[in-house]
Amino acid sequence: MITKKIIVDKLLAYLQHRMSLTDLVDWAEKNLMKGDYEDDNSHAIRNTLSHLGVADVKAFGLEWKDCETIMENLGFKLEVKALAVV
Repeated sequence: MITKKIIVDKLLAYLQHRMSLTDLVDWAEKNLMKGDYEDDNSHAIRNTLSHLGVADVKAFGLEWKDCETIMENLGFKLEVKALAVV
């Protein structure tokens, strides 16, 4: 079952370069087709999977603002942190 937290974890993996865009898109497409989501009266999960499923298409893409909006729709807030390279 796909939950908002699972989507957040996948999106963070992409943003932290632990997952490629291709892998994120493939994951979203597969889970969108399964249709096994936690209770989601606002359809945030389905809508987010739909958005991520076309993120590899140039006309849609996946920009930082998109990621912020997705996270907000799922009940989370993105933060940026800079760490010194040692």
